[in-house]
Amino acid sequence: MMLPPENRRLSPHTGWTRAHWEAIADHLLDAVNRHWSPRCARIDLPGEPSRYGPVSDGLEGFARTFLLAGFRVAGGGDPALLERYAWGLAAGTDPHSPEAWPRPDELGQAKVEAASIALVLQLTRPWLWDHLDDGVRDRVVGWLATVIGQPYPPINWVWFRIVVESFLREAGGPWSAEDIEHDLALHASFRRSGGWLSDGDERAFDHYAGWALHLYPLLWTHLFDIPDSLCSKETRRTWTNDLSRYLEDAVALLGADGSPLLQGRSLTYRFAAAAPFWVAAITGTPGPQPGLLRRAASGVLRHFVDHGALEPDGVLRLGWHGGWPAIRQAYSGPGSPYWAAKGMLGLALPADHPVWTDVERPLPVETHDFTRVIAAPGWLVSGRRADGIVTTINHGTDHALPGDRRADSPLYAKFGYSTATMPGTTDNSVVLLDPAGAASHRAGFETLFVEELPGDVVAGASRGPVRWVDTSADDSPDHGSGRAGEIVEGPPVLVVSVVRGGVEVRLVRVDDDTDARLRISGWPIAADTRPRAETAAPAVVVSGARLRSSLHALRGFGQAGVHTGTGTSPLGKYVATPWLATTGPVARGAVLAAAVALDRGCEPTTAPLLTVHGTEVELRWSDGLDTRITLPDP
Repeated sequence: MMLPPENRRLSPHTGWTRAHWEAIADHLLDAVNRHWSPRCARIDLPGEPSRYGPVSDGLEGFARTFLLAGFRVAGGGDPALLERYAWGLAAGTDPHSPEAWPRPDELGQAKVEAASIALVLQLTRPWLWDHLDDGVRDRVVGWLATVIGQPYPPINWVWFRIVVESFLREAGGPWSAEDIEHDLALHASFRRSGGWLSDGDERAFDHYAGWALHLYPLLWTHLFDIPDSLCSKETRRTWTNDLSRYLEDAVALLGADGSPLLQGRSLTYRFAAAAPFWVAAITGTPGPQPGLLRRAASGVLRHFVDHGALEPDGVLRLGWHGGWPAIRQAYSGPGSPYWAAKGMLGLALPADHPVWTDVERPLPVETHDFTRVIAAPGWLVSGRRADGIVTTINHGTDHALPGDRRADSPLYAKFGYSTATMPGTTDNSVVLLDPAGAASHRAGFETLFVEELPGDVVAGASRGPVRWVDTSADDSPDHGSGRAGEIVEGPPVLVVSVVRGGVEVRLVRVDDDTDARLRISGWPIAADTRPRAETAAPAVVVSGARLRSSLHALRGFGQAGVHTGTGTSPLGKYVATPWLATTGPVARGAVLAAAVALDRGCEPTTAPLLTVHGTEVELRWSDGLDTRITLPDP
């Protein structure tokens, strides 16, 4: 792939302009050309099939690359990009064709892909839909219309039916106002504070908030002629205001290198994380200035291109940077990664739009050190300009409900996520170890508080009874949730985090008797050479790949070590994670503490001084600032 020269005047942070985006989009579309089926109803990409089979996967390849071709044409690209998709529409909707698509009423995954098809048909009407012959249009309408009255999971999927039925309405086909009203009511139930949305009724906060639950409502009202009876002006204002508030957090959650937060399911969608920035530009949503929106989006795309997300043959495979099959969920197939096309939505805008012509503006982490609370997911966010890393300490997200009895999901229930580390099985945890060495789980915990304190300090707390879960018999499909199994009850565990300057002081108290030891772990370091480990009481430090993870024992820990693994992260062959543990069973009511940090080794990590008097905790930071925390009563 040949990219244009960088333009550091227009784009001082990434060097990229619209020409770079166009070149990458065209390269992605060119790369799939060799994988078209004979009648163009499928794009059959290489790789292990999803649980739905290769025919479904081929439809997925068609529909998701159709998004990219549609954005390209809508923004001034060559309409010839849509020619094969027109042939595919004819063959895929013909029940007598050898390449007939499974209908949405026959296969759940077809409901997802139908929405992408309908969205692009609406976006490119003058170049595609209006030129199809009547028979093909009738068959497309008939295929799409099988969504009417069908059950949809009560998550982001509700928007797939809304989009399809809205297109059917405008194409003169059948549709159901009852369906749309039902789905809009479900969407309203997902709304949380600060412009955030949960992907369903659980505490499922992840990238779906941006690339689905903000994307579809705003595009829906922008692209379709929606009567006030279906969507009032007040609702539209609410959605606009929600996106504005969400974007304040979204730009703060990007690393200086453009990496999104490595948290939540479907991470193989990669630069789809740029989608909410483009939605704001397309719909004129108030918030970050156009130069910041482009800087955020270009940073995300460049991060993945620079790190090899496009394979030598130009194909996106399951993975994060390059291919890494272990990132898959059960629904993931060879075509799945092309939902990344959502992150290229900005190409649908004309080249003279301010988002393309304004000078890039820096991300928050590029201008200053910061801490902030994001209340809905229960995150304590910290960014350090010297490192360019953004971390979140998690006291509110677990892809579960309070009182849930399942095992932890590594993608949701960890205490920490960052733009530089991939969550695994042992990192960022606070666990009790039973006599056999099995670790406890905390999903279903109660969030006690997340708050801002004086001196750029943020604090949060969560508590709940932990448990040991034998998940060996649970072979259900992996959709990102924790797994179920036989349970052994454990005691209540309180965890309080106090964060300043990229350092988390993690306070732990077990509120009942137990014969288990307590272990906490820090940030995982992945590298292609073995990370270096230094263990010198009371600290353990792991370094590698320009990253450093450190744990400093402040109170109650007598053992230190490092978990090591191979092939467990897409960020490097070897993974090492520091840990601290008690030498014996943890005493009821004892307060244990450690300083946890992730940085690039730019400067020494200094742990604060800790004083504990009953439930009163005082931290004295290296610059003399005192922070006082009162622990909740047992």
